[in-house]
Amino acid sequence: MVRRGPKYMTLHHQTARRDASMYLHALGTALPEHRYTKSECWEAFAASDWFGRLKPRSHAIANAVLRRDNGIHARWLAVESLEEVFAIDADTLHRRFATHAPRLAAAAGRSALQRAMLEPTEIDAVVVTTCTGYLCPALSGYVVERLGLRGDVFAFDLVGQGCAGALPNWQVASALIGAGQCGHVLSICVEVCSAAMYLDDDPGVLISACLFGDGAGAAVLSGKKPAAGRAVEWRETVSLTNPAAREALRFEHRAGMLRNILTPAVPRIAAEHAEQVFDSAIMRAGLTRQDIGGWIFHAGGRDVLLALEERFELPSAALRYSREALRDYGNLSSAFVYFVLDAALADAAPGGWWWLSSFGAGFTCHGALLAVE
Repeated sequence: MVRRGPKYMTLHHQTARRDASMYLHALGTALPEHRYTKSECWEAFAASDWFGRLKPRSHAIANAVLRRDNGIHARWLAVESLEEVFAIDADTLHRRFATHAPRLAAAAGRSALQRAMLEPTEIDAVVVTTCTGYLCPALSGYVVERLGLRGDVFAFDLVGQGCAGALPNWQVASALIGAGQCGHVLSICVEVCSAAMYLDDDPGVLISACLFGDGAGAAVLSGKKPAAGRAVEWRETVSLTNPAAREALRFEHRAGMLRNILTPAVPRIAAEHAEQVFDSAIMRAGLTRQDIGGWIFHAGGRDVLLALEERFELPSAALRYSREALRDYGNLSSAFVYFVLDAALADAAPGGWWWLSSFGAGFTCHGALLAVE
């Protein structure tokens, strides 16, 4: 029996109309060119000027995260060398985002289009999500340019939703498709977490610097079932926003830079919110936990996955795709669930009902039932 979490507020539900379904046609992902292991990150930190600026307790925290098992083996970062990571100033970080966010977003989008066997001109809307930087004109315009999308394409940018951002992106796509305004929507989440680097003696800040990687995920979403391959249909979706827990996980600005607030309560809060969203969705759909055959969770970190397993009473193998993505890429923020879903589909995981869920800053949590054939 799944335990009932605390009730925070009324949840928002969206059920796909039977005459206006949304299907996943293809996924695409993109990573920077350079991969760095935990041990390489520790050695670079120990050799940097920052090592001498921080207290011995901070050295111990970084050592524990980077040299012991934290569920992450390596991360992909948009820097030519790890020495670049320690050049922490507002202008350098903004240039990193402005350079790499459009490139990664377009690369993931191009991959999804190729897999879907669609021309860029067949896309009616593009929705781009990020939380690790800001551009004006917005990222969507760069994606339109780089991919050769039509000039009259609907373009939307969602910002500030943190790790939770992928599902709100798909909710926008579902609304556009359900309203009959779009046939194909390109959904993209891109995060250059190395452009949100910050270091000080706060344990949460240090742990964040050791967890996050860079990358992008994209999906082609359509109102029609794909002609070939597996059919993944978006069904019931639920969202929860709990401002009372806002201070547990968020960005703040200091000296023109993003500083991540990460508290020890996050794994518990994430699991409680995820359970409440899940319970609401399956109750509306007339399902039980035993009906769910696939679990596509944002990871957050090793302790978040452990909290989810305990809260949902799941065997370790149930979250293997999330755990493997965390090991290989680190926490990719909003882009993470694209990598998890892509891995499950590539592995020919059994069809049926799958649960897709993301959560993060706010505190926010979103979930969706997927019918997978």
